[in-house]
Amino acid sequence: MSSPFVHVVAGVVRSRHGRILVAQRRPGTHLAGLWEFPGGKLESGEARLDALRRELREEIGIVVEAAHPLITVPHRYPEKRIVLDVWDVVRHSGRPQACEGQSLAWITPAALPNLPMPEADRPVIAALRLPERYLITPALPVDQADVVVGSVRRALENGIRLIQLRLPEWTRDRLAAIARTLRDHCRAAGARLLLHADWQLATVLGLDGVHLPARIAARLERRPLPADKWVAVSCHRADELAHAERIGADFATLSPVRETASHPSAVPLGWQRFATLAQEFALPIYALGGLDAGDVEAARAAGGQGVAAIRGPLIQPRLE
Repeated sequence: MSSPFVHVVAGVVRSRHGRILVAQRRPGTHLAGLWEFPGGKLESGEARLDALRRELREEIGIVVEAAHPLITVPHRYPEKRIVLDVWDVVRHSGRPQACEGQSLAWITPAALPNLPMPEADRPVIAALRLPERYLITPALPVDQADVVVGSVRRALENGIRLIQLRLPEWTRDRLAAIARTLRDHCRAAGARLLLHADWQLATVLGLDGVHLPARIAARLERRPLPADKWVAVSCHRADELAHAERIGADFATLSPVRETASHPSAVPLGWQRFATLAQEFALPIYALGGLDAGDVEAARAAGGQGVAAIRGPLIQPRLE
């Protein structure tokens, strides 16, 4: 007999100072004592946004005026299956209060990973800590180190806060030297720097994590870095996303969404297929392939985290 299925809507409500509201599950409820994002069950025939408005009005006494989808997390507990449908509340009226006698707390995004929360909320925490734009450095030759450093510095000046250093043809010594330089620039800007493929070197250099090609991730049975470091995986198909989820990756890229000059023979996924896959897996997923900064909203509307790109269009959209 199949497990009961429950569709749950939840809202991320922020204070003026960027803290996030969480509620503690009451005694006698499923997962009592754990903290969660406020929300509740979608009723039969109810639209998702209508359900979010109703639940947050009933539970914390606010009126949701504007919200957009953040992430959809399918999850299986021993006793039931759920889809956690999380929305980012960008505007509301009223002051949150405990309308149902539950405990409430305002938590910084950085403190969320240490809070006892249901397993289904873990991908949500990752999504809240990740930006909308993810820059991947172009695979330039070793004699263009100054170009790599200059492009990363310009990206940081333009608000990029997540960068993958991808220089596959460089020797490890040269890669380590430029990674140290970029690590310091990223730290000064409050950005995260991930290294392509080589998690051992990323650990030695004190970088923020690693981004694994799918072929390398396929050989792993678990994530290669501890929970306080980021692990990402490049994916192109459903089975690769499933494996990334299984080994405990924090997020993935999914490509190509559109035709791209770097992989002209690859068949584009399109936004519909991207949206379908984004809803099937409990991972924040960046859209990649032929995209620029102007595609962030389309990626978010399709259930993605945002857009990843290899070159300048991520900072400045293409002019059509």
